[in-house]
Amino acid sequence: MIGQRRLILEPREVPLGGVRGMNVLRALPHRNLPTIGAWCFLDRFGPADTKMRVEPHPHIGLQTVTWPLVGEIRHRDSLGSDADLRRGQLNLMTAGNGISHSEYSIGEGPVPLDALQFWVVLPDSARHGAAGFERHTELPSVALPADDGADAEATVVLGEFAGVRSPATVHTPIVGAEIVLAPGSRVRLPLGSDWEHALMLVEGDAVVAEHPLDRNGLLYLGDSRDEVEVASRDGALLFVLGGEPFEDDIVMWWNFAGRSHDEIVAAREEWEAESATGAASPRFGAVEGHDVRIPAPPLPDVRLMPRSRKL
Repeated sequence: MIGQRRLILEPREVPLGGVRGMNVLRALPHRNLPTIGAWCFLDRFGPADTKMRVEPHPHIGLQTVTWPLVGEIRHRDSLGSDADLRRGQLNLMTAGNGISHSEYSIGEGPVPLDALQFWVVLPDSARHGAAGFERHTELPSVALPADDGADAEATVVLGEFAGVRSPATVHTPIVGAEIVLAPGSRVRLPLGSDWEHALMLVEGDAVVAEHPLDRNGLLYLGDSRDEVEVASRDGALLFVLGGEPFEDDIVMWWNFAGRSHDEIVAAREEWEAESATGAASPRFGAVEGHDVRIPAPPLPDVRLMPRSRKL
């Protein structure tokens, strides 16, 4: 068991590869906490007026979870998927042994855009398997009991929350849910005591377990909690993520999640081989409609080591 914690993971600003003039806020991974459950990555891009052009790039060993807040995003991948995504809908891409994809904002010029982008690391039972893509336009919701009759509702994006399960495919015990609190509400969020959890304040104001949250801050709660109290004065939009602690050591570099330095090197070489041969990679395929792709950055001069938990 990890034990109850209250630790703020401050996001850092980083440039998003392939998007000119667009930075994102990255809350996970944290130097002391590589995963929360199987969640291994969390970016917020926006709110901004921008022209998003993320050209084809590869992934291995993870799922990408795209949750738009404002605007529309077009997803294309090497499986032939071509899907537009908007508020309240979920794009879930499973990389397995290898996939490539692109993400574009819709329109020729800058548009309002805001979204959360997550990665979920895959266990050994799924990380060498086939790639897949799912688009869910309807997701289940559940009303949460709140004091003073104020409204509170959760949309279950991934996994299970408050007895309600998302239709999206998962490979580990996990939860990802959007929480909407009405002004003046106070609600107890049900949690699994064997799972670890964190809460992100997306918009509005919130106090969690008597701890005020800053916008985009990720409050890590550890495990051993059956519930946590959340209150809001003016209303809030939050995202809860968590799950069974992920026990495997993982090596994350660029867009890859593996278990060793050699795995990452092999994936990089297979992606870069397309540049030398001009043919699509047998492992990563090709995304139709694109003439350019994002090249892999150079590897560091040292062996990549697993990210270890320090909390």
